Amino acid sequence: VGEGSAGPRPRSLETGAHRAQGGRVWGSRRTEPGLNRSYRGTFRSPRPSPKSGQTDGTGEESLHFDIQKLKEKNDMLDKEISQLISEGYRVDELEDHIAQLHEYNDIKDIGQMLLGKLAVIRGVTTKDLYPEFGLDMND
Repeated sequence: VGEGSAGPRPRSLETGAHRAQGGRVWGSRRTEPGLNRSYRGTFRSPRPSPKSGQTDGTGEESLHFDIQKLKEKNDMLDKEISQLISEGYRVDELEDHIAQLHEYNDIKDIGQMLLGKLAVIRGVTTKDLYPEFGLDMND
C-alpha cells in the first residue's frame, strides 16, 4: 500500500521479538509485557453514588424534592430583593456599579502590564517599582 492510499491499516504492528516478550505495539504506543486493560481497574464515575436511603436522582420523588428546593431558594431571593429595594437600592445603580468595576479592572490590568514591561527594561521586579510609584502591595 503506497503513500496516500486509503487502504486499511493493520491494527496490530507486533514484531516477532516483541511478541515473544509478551508486549504489543498499537500504533506508536507500546504496552508493557503482561500489562493489559484489566490491570487499569474498573471504571469509577467521578459522580458520587447516592447515600443509602437517598434516591438516585432519576425518580419522580427526587424531581419533586429538587423543585421544592428551587422554589424555596426563589422565595428567599425574592425576599432579599424586596429588602434591598426597601433599603433604597436600585437595579440600574447595580448595573452602573458593575460597569464601573469592569472599567477599573481593565485599567488596573493595563497598569500591571506597564509595570511589568518597565520592570523588564530596568531588570528589576515589579515589586521593586511599587514604592517608586507610591503603590501599596495590596493595590
